[in-house]
Amino acid sequence: MIRNVVMGRLRSPGDLAAEQQCDDGLRGIAGLRLPGQLAMSVGRDVGFREGGWSFAIVNDWADAAAYRNYDVDEVHGSYRRLLGEVCVEIARVQYEI
Repeated sequence: MIRNVVMGRLRSPGDLAAEQQCDDGLRGIAGLRLPGQLAMSVGRDVGFREGGWSFAIVNDWADAAAYRNYDVDEVHGSYRRLLGEVCVEIARVQYEI
């Protein structure tokens, strides 16, 4: 199983348009249902600690092929672009469970 973790830091926190675009991207990704997808979780930081990232996406895939299909999926790409446009920084890691 492959776990994919993505964290983003908004370029302009508090900018209502950027916040809405972020939420639209996260909702879109959360709604994806692709072959080999085992779990999907997205969320905005609740702000318990200073310096946190703005959001996280965590999803699990049956195998590397399923993750790679998600990575190149056109609909996923459109939501990823929405997030990329409003982020100053995005961190990603994929690891085997």
